[in-house]
Amino acid sequence: MSRVCEITGRRTQVGHAVKRRGLAKRDGGVGRRVTGRSKRTFKPNIHIVRVLTPEGQVLRMKLSTKAIKCGVIRMQKGGKTVEFPLIKALRGRNRAFTKAQKVAAVAPQ
Repeated sequence: MSRVCEITGRRTQVGHAVKRRGLAKRDGGVGRRVTGRSKRTFKPNIHIVRVLTPEGQVLRMKLSTKAIKCGVIRMQKGGKTVEFPLIKALRGRNRAFTKAQKVAAVAPQ
């Protein structure tokens, strides 16, 4: 499973874990010296979310927590960028609530 957000494009990044020794100059030392660098990865917090589109379609999307907190989804549809609020879709057969959710998604805010 690729760890990439479908909205923001966040993905695993590579960096270094830096080891240092010594006392900082502000504390009376000669400064902190780098004694080693080892590679490490920074992984985004990706969740699989069931999203309800304005047409009533349910999509499974991989979203970073930053995109989920933002609450807005921007997608390319038919050459245009469509923006709609993030509404999490229900699971199961709760049809009455699902219909109410679809109406809420289509209604202008």
